[in-house]
Amino acid sequence: MKKNLLTVLAAVALTSAVAQTAFLQKTCYRGAFAPAPTAMWTNGWTEWDPQNKVYPANTMTVSANITANTTWATGQTVLLQGPIYVTSGAILTIQPGVVVKGSAQVAGSGLFITTGSKLMAVGNASNPIVFTSDAAPGSRAPGDWGGVILMGLANNNNPGGINNIEGITPSSLTQYGGGTTPNDNDNSGDLEYVRIEFGGYVYAANKEINGLTFGAVGRGTIIDNIQCSFVNDDAFEWFGGTVNCKHLVAYRCVDDDFDTDNGFSGSVQFALGVRDPNLADPTYAAPSGASTSEAFESDNDATSTTNAPLTSAIFSNITDIGPLRGVLTATTHPGFRRGARIRRNSNLKIVNSILMDHKTRAVFIDGAQCEANAQAGTLIFQNNILAGYGQRATESGTFNVINTNTFVAANYNDTLLSSANILTNPYGTNFLNADYRPSTNSIALTGASFTTAAIAAATAASSVNCITSIHEAKNVIGNVSLYPNPTSDAAVLKIETQNAMVLTVVVSDITGKIVAVPVQNQNLNGGENTVTIDTKELNNGIYFVTLNTINGKETVKLVVSK
Repeated sequence: MKKNLLTVLAAVALTSAVAQTAFLQKTCYRGAFAPAPTAMWTNGWTEWDPQNKVYPANTMTVSANITANTTWATGQTVLLQGPIYVTSGAILTIQPGVVVKGSAQVAGSGLFITTGSKLMAVGNASNPIVFTSDAAPGSRAPGDWGGVILMGLANNNNPGGINNIEGITPSSLTQYGGGTTPNDNDNSGDLEYVRIEFGGYVYAANKEINGLTFGAVGRGTIIDNIQCSFVNDDAFEWFGGTVNCKHLVAYRCVDDDFDTDNGFSGSVQFALGVRDPNLADPTYAAPSGASTSEAFESDNDATSTTNAPLTSAIFSNITDIGPLRGVLTATTHPGFRRGARIRRNSNLKIVNSILMDHKTRAVFIDGAQCEANAQAGTLIFQNNILAGYGQRATESGTFNVINTNTFVAANYNDTLLSSANILTNPYGTNFLNADYRPSTNSIALTGASFTTAAIAAATAASSVNCITSIHEAKNVIGNVSLYPNPTSDAAVLKIETQNAMVLTVVVSDITGKIVAVPVQNQNLNGGENTVTIDTKELNNGIYFVTLNTINGKETVKLVVSK
């Protein structure tokens, strides 16, 4: 009987893993955005200055729970006065362009979707749906109102499979989770092209809620193109559940950008986090470092148990820009700390992503349990770019299971002293008009990897070819140029370097296959050096020329066109 039970559990785990990874779209770049000329997916529907955005006057007020199917139609501006719960299996439909304002005068105003009910908020790039504060332009602040909470019936690892939403007085309306009969395909609705601004009302001391909160939300729910801005807690937080999400923006929020707890096992792909140097968790307590603000914070649960399901979400193609914003000596809020803190027995997986310019470290695998998970290959941090941390990209504890530096280096993560030239223009003018796409010749263009066993099953059949990453590109070789490019018969590689060094040049096609080694262990002099690359035998297409030296690696793209 025990053997049969284990077989069933293994089958359930395999089914869950396949469903989780089937969501991922295979890419050939790291970070949230494809390189130019592909347009950024943020274009058209996001708002980078919500403080001064002028919204229409209110056309209706909602002050009672919604217990029957209801539609808020295009052209309406809805004022929420108090906590509004959608209950009794009701469906709330919000049409494109509707603005929903949470009252800053009525305590705890917010929109909460209870188990069995649905929120159908489907905007579009021209007419997004906006949840914001009712305060006047120029006087809005994080925490003016509550936020949006979805409560589902999927799996979570709370005892008995049921819990109450954090921060709100528990009641039958705040429960989430499917108990002993969870439904991982549960459907809480469809949110697309939605902005959530100035949420995070403080219901009690240290009990703020988030911009968008998921309580055991199932994978039948659609979450795509969501921006959370100036939230007084986390932008997004998942408490268990299996929901998959794409195209998320966490913009100038106070605590964490992406917080995962209680067995969340969905996938998140294509997300942008941007921090404000002056906005971090006000409950930060030095010198302990409690309540620090990170891009990623991940726990299995609050007390590090082995309760199943374990937190095992996959985050792929994330770009998260910390408060330093390209200046290692920048003055920032003391509550800032790391790009990712993975702790309390979490098995989080972060791949194909860019973490840059966070206060002290890029990644902290925190605690003996998480180090053991990393050693076992269930906690994955692979094929990422860590930039702008000086010499301190990783943080190691004293747990003696793994050395974090060694682990990060062995998993194809590129650690760069500077964040310069990673993205085209990640800062913009006063946070506006930024271009978050990989810059020309950035190592973000050297390929995303979906080969890790834990995420490979559903992407192995993809016809999209990706090259492997460039490993440990820590130092700049010098000025490198390649011309003519495109070329037909030959290209000249010019290298200007201050010091003598030994060089090997490898040419790879877009699948990562080496097609030529024009230079092997050649001595370079300080100054200008040239290498001719014969392309007569190469087919038309895109190739990558990698320069290998003891000081590091550089990769440039070569186009062959005959």
